[in-house]
Amino acid sequence: YARTHIKRVAPGYRRSLRQHRRKDGSVIDVEVTSDDIVFDGRACRIVLSQDVTARKRGAAELALVSGTAANEATEAALAAYHSVPYAVAVSSGTAGLHLALLVLGIGEGDEVVIPSFAFIAVANAVRYVGALPVFADIDPETQIVHSIGSKAALSILPNCLINPSDVAIMTTPGYPVFGTHAKYLGGEVFNLPLLEENHFLPDLDSIPPAIVRRAKALIINYPNNPTGASATPEFFSRSVEFARQNQIVLIHDAAYAALVFDGKPLSLLATPGAMDIAVELHSMSKAFNMTGWRLGWVVGNPLIVRAYADVKDNTDSGQFLAIQEACAYALDHPEITAKIAQKYSRRMDGLVAGLNRAGLTAQKPKGSFFLYVKSPRSASAAGKRVTFDSAEAFSQWLITEKLISTVPWDAAGPYVRFSVTFSARDAADEKRVLAEIARRLADCAFAF
Repeated sequence: YARTHIKRVAPGYRRSLRQHRRKDGSVIDVEVTSDDIVFDGRACRIVLSQDVTARKRGAAELALVSGTAANEATEAALAAYHSVPYAVAVSSGTAGLHLALLVLGIGEGDEVVIPSFAFIAVANAVRYVGALPVFADIDPETQIVHSIGSKAALSILPNCLINPSDVAIMTTPGYPVFGTHAKYLGGEVFNLPLLEENHFLPDLDSIPPAIVRRAKALIINYPNNPTGASATPEFFSRSVEFARQNQIVLIHDAAYAALVFDGKPLSLLATPGAMDIAVELHSMSKAFNMTGWRLGWVVGNPLIVRAYADVKDNTDSGQFLAIQEACAYALDHPEITAKIAQKYSRRMDGLVAGLNRAGLTAQKPKGSFFLYVKSPRSASAAGKRVTFDSAEAFSQWLITEKLISTVPWDAAGPYVRFSVTFSARDAADEKRVLAEIARRLADCAFAF
């Protein structure tokens, strides 16, 4: 790998010529000159001095990311983790692969075949997960594989784990994809309710022992869709303990993990012991407003990651490289996510205030873009009273009478889910949208 063959360019050091012995016994010269590539805050260039065509030179002149304290700390941590003298942070996985192959003297730079599952942003993803913070525990070779979005990962993972009569423990209300595919495989789903009195966290102790004995996987999702609830370090610790005691694979769908309004994002993998039994699913869709681009990753226990990769190899392919490049860039710019989270927090403040003024009971969540509101039993408007026997009925009334779209959930009590992902040009336009919602509900009187 390039990290074992490239040394830093010292201040004022103009040129270094070293020899590298190939596996077939032949020797090539590696020349480093201070020309084109930004490396360690200075310009340098890495070329092969023997038989270097113009085409190879073009491929070799790769932009390197370095020179900042954060990048140097990342490089130092990587080097220590892999027990090598130096590590190089490159602008993308493609650049790293080209650089490694060229330094090792393998093939034409523009004829490199990128493996279909080589997520070029994987190094960026390691740093992204590391900010949660679990950097020292992530090996990019064995503990992370890209996915074509979290939905694809949730549909593939049951094929790694579920046999007929096995049980998947799912939280309800929730995203059903893993459970749906578990049923396709002859498995069963045990629904664990998320209740307001328990802060929308599942009560693991309430699961019947007979279910626990047949359970293969426990799937959790925080910040949660649809409740907006956030997990705590204590809950994650209890989940890891439960999974280890009962030999159950723990899967954390962390699609909304970066969208927090206060404090830092929380990763399940930061929990001691989680790497022994868990994987975490991340997505570009929510944290970077890249819904539809379809890219994410599965990270965690090496055996589970390998099983996922094996099944993935026979299920789908690598995502279009231009999308991977765009995602790699996004991962290097966490300020994008911070700005998105600030926008959602601002909108959430306005929506909560407006719904409460209208007589509903809304409480701002700690993250995500969902607002989970208890459904009323009746509404009176324009002298007419309407009763609701379910959240579905209330949601239908909102859309037909007030042109306000919500998603109903009756799985664990009647609730409707609002979202702050509505279209608005700027903060002023957000206020216009929120004022219009308040205006449409102004004549309503709700009863619970």
